[in-house]
Amino acid sequence: MNAAAAREPHPLASEWFSAAAEGWAALPDEQLLGLRMCDLGLSLDAEGWLRDRLAELDRDLEAKGLRFRPHFWLSDEWFTPDGTSGIAIPFYLAHPRLARLEENQMLEVEGGTAEWCLRILRHETGHAIDNAYRLQRRRRRQELFGPSSEPYPEHYTPRPYSRRFVLHLESWYAQSHPAEDFAETFAVWLTPDSQWPARYARWPALRKLEYVDRLMREIATREPVAGPGSPVDPLKRIRRTLRTHYQRKRAKYGVDYPDFFDRDLRRLFSDGPEAAQNPTAAAFLSRIRKEARRRVARYTGERQYTIDQVIEKIIRRSHELGLRLACSEDRAQLDFTALLTAHTVSHLHSERHRLAL
Repeated sequence: MNAAAAREPHPLASEWFSAAAEGWAALPDEQLLGLRMCDLGLSLDAEGWLRDRLAELDRDLEAKGLRFRPHFWLSDEWFTPDGTSGIAIPFYLAHPRLARLEENQMLEVEGGTAEWCLRILRHETGHAIDNAYRLQRRRRRQELFGPSSEPYPEHYTPRPYSRRFVLHLESWYAQSHPAEDFAETFAVWLTPDSQWPARYARWPALRKLEYVDRLMREIATREPVAGPGSPVDPLKRIRRTLRTHYQRKRAKYGVDYPDFFDRDLRRLFSDGPEAAQNPTAAAFLSRIRKEARRRVARYTGERQYTIDQVIEKIIRRSHELGLRLACSEDRAQLDFTALLTAHTVSHLHSERHRLAL
């Protein structure tokens, strides 16, 4: 999924939402984590920030002359179930207190800005329209994208410079599975002012975009051939606590990273007597940790949570080696960010790197 703007800090302001303040909204994180998700009492009925995003998506579909509209419900994460024309939206986007909890637990809020939310909604709409018209059964669709019946891998290894796939969501998500390739291609086609004919000129991915363009014109005014289906895992039926939910989510997006070599840290910092009076590298890195992970996430598309775990390992190793600053803080911050970015990009190219789906 490249979405640089989507990585910017999001405005967790109460004016985003008009949902009435719930009794749990004033609870500290530790108590809030003890609540069951079904007891949050959230719905999509209220007007507010999230409804505004859905209205924008509706305008996108209207501008393309599409009759199709997906239906929506709240759940634990973003997804479109197989065979349905509906989209599950994560619960934390329905209330600012839950968005703050998401950020505290995962260091970012997926879909937490208007642009980022719309990117994901357009992508999920690609899945929904694929299901509604059973497009995955078409021979040309399978020739260009591959069969959607292909099993989903638990992880995938992206090829960042491939031009066979569009770029929409971060982490080169179109490369993960044929169904994701179609949804990403649809999302690029649907995005206003994407200028995809020029953007993807001379890319093999252009053939996919041209096919989607022809296909959408063909079905634009037709009724879907498949019914909407029932919501899967609606929030009101999820009985696990928020604590369990985040324990599972952090485990899913845990570190799959090689260790930093001591040599790299000694190039940036020093354990020599000349640096004995300087601030420790561990204390310095702890101070710049938040900004460093945001920048590297923005540059590389890696999740902030994963990068933060890597920084934690670096801080511990710097403490074990007794390293201290060997230059100005500004220079050290610049050099460390560059090093962390270089290692992340190198790892993304590596066959050892696999992104969790």
